Amino acid sequence: MKVLVIGAGVVGVTSAWYLAKAGHQVTVLDRQPAAGLETSFANGGQISVSHAEPWANPHAPLRALSWMRREDAPLLFRLRWDAALLDWSLRFLRECSTRRTRDNMRQIVNLALYSRRQLQALRAETSLVYDHLERGILHVYTDRREFAAAIEAAVLMREFGCERRTVSVDECIAIEPALAEARALLVGADYTAADESGDAHRFTQQLAARCAARGVVFHYGATVDRLIAAAGRIDGVLVGGQRHQADVYVAALGSYTPLLLRPLGLRLPVYPAKGYSATVPLAADSVAPSVSLTDDGHKLVFSRLGQRLRIAGTAEFNGYNTELNPVRCTALMLRAGELFPALRPAGEAVFWCGLRPATPSNVPLIGRSAIPNLYLNTGHGTLGWTMACGSGSALADIISGRSPELSFRFL
Repeated sequence: MKVLVIGAGVVGVTSAWYLAKAGHQVTVLDRQPAAGLETSFANGGQISVSHAEPWANPHAPLRALSWMRREDAPLLFRLRWDAALLDWSLRFLRECSTRRTRDNMRQIVNLALYSRRQLQALRAETSLVYDHLERGILHVYTDRREFAAAIEAAVLMREFGCERRTVSVDECIAIEPALAEARALLVGADYTAADESGDAHRFTQQLAARCAARGVVFHYGATVDRLIAAAGRIDGVLVGGQRHQADVYVAALGSYTPLLLRPLGLRLPVYPAKGYSATVPLAADSVAPSVSLTDDGHKLVFSRLGQRLRIAGTAEFNGYNTELNPVRCTALMLRAGELFPALRPAGEAVFWCGLRPATPSNVPLIGRSAIPNLYLNTGHGTLGWTMACGSGSALADIISGRSPELSFRFL
């Protein structure tokens, strides 16, 4: 079939790869001049099955309220009238029950485990080079209550198939010696040896080049005006007055997917969660981590990308605003200094923010929409890079009429 993918981020490009591999004729549209230039550009860099605990959980409402007036809060809801955010927030609260949290975690782990396997197989097939490291992910805790909750979560994660094991402070520092100077802050950690890290932007651009070599056609600088509907189906995509047609259409625009589909009467529970990052060039004598880290208390991750350190995270619910907030940028660097006081930058940090497409449950939307020839691959939140290969592979199976090889709540 002729398949048109809208969006050339990591999710759109992996979708294109697996669709082309399945024998379809694929075209990709994106408004940017190249692949991976929006949310995939400077994210946290983690392939983190171990980060499958959804934001919506029994502890979330009180934490969100306590952070409401903190400009540097890990999770910040901007108080303003926004009907889409109000609807999303009410759905979020419904997902905070123990039962829903458990079910959502199972869905996320199943997809993330499958996706990690698909990424490893793809890497073996293509020899992509993107500063990837296979040294696991270490979650560190500086609050005893959070660590106690993490121990319970780790038990559940192991039940679902993710080998996340609890470790002591001594074991934590043995795994990542760069944390030695922060020993007094640490109360414990957990470690998932099978997790990975890498540069999602480099991966996306290299995979796009492999797609093009396989016959996928990319149209960059192509801002979609609207989808054309006729007789209950999509009959084309209008770009600058030019109509692009296919048999099947895939909406993989991240946070912008709901805006494209709303005129068709499709209301997606996806809202932009603004995340920040700092990319720090490292001097030769820097004491910086080489194991990817997650600081749960501050909702930050640290990933080594060659001679750079990527510090990323937090979530700000403020519509489609993409302005850098200096307070939140400073907070990234302050926390990095607390954990790694001997970090020696070789130059200025480069700050960035991107809009992550979050569903209230953190479970992405993958599969056929209410319109028969329109498919969705969006809503991955902070785990777009983690879930990209699995999502693309599963969607290619669905479009090809096959059942994906995993248990997941597809559309």
